[in-house]
Amino acid sequence: MAVGHQLKGRRIAVLAADGFEKVELTVPVAALRAAGAGVDIISLRPGRIRGVNLHEPASRVKVDRTLSDASVDDYDALLIPGGFINPDLLRQSAPAREFVRGFDAGGKPIATLCHGPWLLTSAGLASGRRMTSWPGVRDDMVNAGATWLDQAVVRDRNWLTSRGPQDMVPFVSALLPFFAGQPPTAETAAAPATAADSSPQRDAPPQVVLGAMKWLPRPSFRAVALVGALAAFYVARNHHKAARGLTG
Repeated sequence: MAVGHQLKGRRIAVLAADGFEKVELTVPVAALRAAGAGVDIISLRPGRIRGVNLHEPASRVKVDRTLSDASVDDYDALLIPGGFINPDLLRQSAPAREFVRGFDAGGKPIATLCHGPWLLTSAGLASGRRMTSWPGVRDDMVNAGATWLDQAVVRDRNWLTSRGPQDMVPFVSALLPFFAGQPPTAETAAAPATAADSSPQRDAPPQVVLGAMKWLPRPSFRAVALVGALAAFYVARNHHKAARGLTG
């Protein structure tokens, strides 16, 4: 089948919230659409959600459906981008957890990377699975009962997981045939493993992240003023509530 039509007729749900890592959404989505798939961005709220590069604000993407309007039955597969903020918001959402459980219960393909696997653990699905993630949340996966493997791409039945942007090329290369329903290859299929077979913790955080954080510019006056205004608003609101409670 030609690459351009590999996913023709397939409908893919991309579950994301504010704070998604931009490259982890935009690059796979572009590849999926180029392969002929129909892709919907599904989120916690309507409108446009904000991406990030690490923790710096990036461009927004349009939400096609909210979780309240989306049905697992409408889609053939699910993609969950990562980022520090996005999966933390999603894992606290009961509808998001239930949405993920619906895909897994139906045996539909689920692909995620970086911190995205947080949502799988919070949905109670990680026990007994082989998977990878951003190395910094390795312990979360292991503590949830998964076998964590320090590999670029790990495929386990209907799951495909990857460590993060550093593995984007092998992740996207594995993602297209995975969503097309092709069986795993030797490169993407994990060998049988038990919890004791998890890869060890890393000895140091990635230098690329440390370097990026070191050289990020100082916050602008506008950003500082905005944070100060928000803090003042919440202090004033809480003070008003307390005053009403004393006089009520």
